[in-house]
Amino acid sequence: MTEQEKIRREKLEELKKLGVNPYPAELFPINNFSIDLIEDYKENSKVTIAGRIMSRRIQGNASFAEIQDSKGRIQVYFNRDEICKDNDKSKYNIIYKKLLDIGDIIGINGRMFKTKVGEITVLVKDFKILNKSLRPLPLPKVDSDGNEYDSFSDLEQRYRHRYLDLILNSQVKDIFVKRTKIINTIRNFLNKKSYLEVETPILQPIPGGASARPFITHHNALDIPLYLRISDELFLKKLIVGGLEAVYEFSRDFRNEGMDKNHNPEFTILELYVAYKDYFWMMDLTESLIEKVCIELNGKTKIQYDSKLIDFKAPYEKISMFDAIKKFTGYDISRMDENELRKICNDMSIEVDESMGEGKLIDAIFGSKCEKKFINPTFIIDYPKSMSPLTKQHRSNPNLTERFELFINGMEIANAYSELNDPIDQLERFENQLELGKKGDDEAMFIDMDFIKSLEYGMPPTSGIGIGLDRLIMLMTNQTSIQEVLFFPQMKPLRNEPVISNDAKIVLNKLQKKGECDFNIFKSEFDFSNKKWDKLTKELRVKDLISISKNENNLLIKPS
Repeated sequence: MTEQEKIRREKLEELKKLGVNPYPAELFPINNFSIDLIEDYKENSKVTIAGRIMSRRIQGNASFAEIQDSKGRIQVYFNRDEICKDNDKSKYNIIYKKLLDIGDIIGINGRMFKTKVGEITVLVKDFKILNKSLRPLPLPKVDSDGNEYDSFSDLEQRYRHRYLDLILNSQVKDIFVKRTKIINTIRNFLNKKSYLEVETPILQPIPGGASARPFITHHNALDIPLYLRISDELFLKKLIVGGLEAVYEFSRDFRNEGMDKNHNPEFTILELYVAYKDYFWMMDLTESLIEKVCIELNGKTKIQYDSKLIDFKAPYEKISMFDAIKKFTGYDISRMDENELRKICNDMSIEVDESMGEGKLIDAIFGSKCEKKFINPTFIIDYPKSMSPLTKQHRSNPNLTERFELFINGMEIANAYSELNDPIDQLERFENQLELGKKGDDEAMFIDMDFIKSLEYGMPPTSGIGIGLDRLIMLMTNQTSIQEVLFFPQMKPLRNEPVISNDAKIVLNKLQKKGECDFNIFKSEFDFSNKKWDKLTKELRVKDLISISKNENNLLIKPS
């Protein structure tokens, strides 16, 4: 515990002794928000606000402070004689001046006015402590020239402590407000078409609907393995079989795979399935939807993303998978078998392994040489059958499927099919996936016999799509990392700091700065008795924080 934290806890106890509850249970009747008061300023109007103290300037019997609420910040003015009308001035002199800190949350009743320099301000008539903060905020520092430094900007700290990020970096909150607006725009777009929003299981007996490595867990009561869903596709198609002709879900999916700026193991996807439609119809719908999202969020179809100008105005370019590969590599792979594909991968220095079948080899070529080329929205259409085990065979080419993926800024944003509804063909495709699994492909699909059974009862012609919402939100908010658009991105847990005494901390901190050194010389730098020193070194050795060894001449000590 730091000195500041100790002081704040002492203030907490002082408040309690004065009969002030630092964590009151009753509601505080907020009637106003900071930005609204500034934008719709009314002289001398009564206001009730609440928020966190972000700065204070105490000048004897008066003080200016800044309060931050959910919408922004506003200046407030504390005057002792306004707050304390009778002879007892303790609420200002003791509670406000001495026992409150930056970071505390308070409620305020007051009136609006403008200072001599014209700044809109709340004159505090009364205040109430709503929460006593026990840790100081890591606020940026300002040097003598007014330059700000040491801001809360370290990426790892921001992601690990998103609550602080939201308090200290106002632009972060704006990203997540926009995230909700994007999701609501999509939901309204689909609801106006009378499509039905549904929920399907997250824990599944078979991880179906995509080629991906699943997370596995165990259900104790049923004594069976269960998987976190990698996709909700098969369940939504079962609903189409059941007669629900248009269904969608904002799905939380989980894939036990790598992490980078475009991937998080837990992510959000929109899945939509509409009966009696095909992939051409779905392309039109997708264009309309994404164009609308862009306009609703930005007021126009063109946005600046990183250093690029991206235009979301429909219609979007369309190019087949094979044509795209030929355009950017010079190879026509449309008639190549697995061995030929493996050879040209080697020729182009594309990393492959023996577990990869034809579909994954083609995907590797496209991913390595093509996808980064598509900046403006582009539909990649007509995928090989080996890459699309859930997709209907192309109506004019039996080696292809009616599938498209939407690429924007070199990222896959959406994946869509004319859905395979032939149960015999579907079972054969699943069996081919099973063979890939035997070869070592840990992303190969499982066979879902209940899904096959549902198809045998009959699923109407259907088109389906999955849109990666996190990536779409990245684009629309000009963020280059998926972690920026997730409240709590996945992070490796920090090793818990061992609990040690304050004296042991002093010894350890000094040793960590020195590194390995002579035990007796290091010991002489502290004013501890031999008994105390033995106790401290034992404490640190038991926690595996230091090691003591002997060479030919000396006893050595070093941090672990």
